[in-house]
Amino acid sequence: MQNFFMTTILGVALTMLATPLLAGERRQAVFAGGCFWCMEPPFAGLPGVIEVTVGYCGGGKANPTYEEVSSGKTGHLEAVRVIYDPARISYEELLTVFWRQIDPTDAAGQFADRGSQYRTAIFYGDEHERQAAEDSKRELEISGRFTASVQTAILPLQAFYEAEEYHQNYYRKNTRRYQAYKEGSGRAAFLRQTWADTDKPASPPSKSWQRPDAEILRHRLTPMQYEVTQNAGTEPPFAGEFWNNRRPGLYVDVVSGEPLFSSLDKFDAGCGWPSFTKPLPGVALIEKHDASHGMSRTEIRSPRADSHLGHVFDDGPQPSGQRYCVNSAALRFIAVDDLEKEGYGQYRSLFP
Repeated sequence: MQNFFMTTILGVALTMLATPLLAGERRQAVFAGGCFWCMEPPFAGLPGVIEVTVGYCGGGKANPTYEEVSSGKTGHLEAVRVIYDPARISYEELLTVFWRQIDPTDAAGQFADRGSQYRTAIFYGDEHERQAAEDSKRELEISGRFTASVQTAILPLQAFYEAEEYHQNYYRKNTRRYQAYKEGSGRAAFLRQTWADTDKPASPPSKSWQRPDAEILRHRLTPMQYEVTQNAGTEPPFAGEFWNNRRPGLYVDVVSGEPLFSSLDKFDAGCGWPSFTKPLPGVALIEKHDASHGMSRTEIRSPRADSHLGHVFDDGPQPSGQRYCVNSAALRFIAVDDLEKEGYGQYRSLFP
């Protein structure tokens, strides 16, 4: 424990070597909340968040590997670096999201993961962030939400080292394994129970659903997601993430987060792509004539970000008679149990 805290007082100089200064309207926030697989998704979908990277922070060894960090001997914590636009989302809002992903009373790890490398911490980069973190921690302590004291450390930011590529966007690359881990570790059940009575979503909703610029999209989206949404590509049938997804929840634009479809309107069309009888109420999809590939079809695009989604056909089930055939790569799925914390709490009433 003593060694752990001694490593946190290394100078900010290391941070400047490992993490370049951000210009313009980009700032960074660094949080440790146990397994970084589970800390990336809550921030990645927030309006105003530009990029989320998983990595290691707080230790004294340069460029540590996952094996070295997981041994607990380097002093690093598994962490996430959030690059955000402060004009669209504040540091205080990010803190709110952070607290609702962890057990802040656990000083020895998080859920099934034990050891100092899984401790929780807020790494502040300046006096404003330190004060905001202290204030939010104090508010949580006096709220009565937890009977035990809050153990999350507030530490000066040190060098942040990006984790290996296979850890980045793990929740998208290995969705089923990620979901199984989150449930099996006890994190998901703890968060549901702890925040069940809250009347505010953990992540702030947005009414703008703006399309990020091309540079950000190239970094944020997978090659297939970019090809489909930006170049009107088509993923192979029976290969997408959601073609046979039967879980209840919301399907949103992977580019902007705009809500588009509900699982209540999803059906198995046998075509190998997610199919819906209609979009969500109030969603007016853009329809365009598509004469590509020697066919005459009606293309559908998202209203706000103008993302290519797929096509609509007149061979669907009644009463609508329509089949909205959508690429999985154009969508992000929000399970019913995650709607509130992901900022889509207003749609919870749609589901039984």
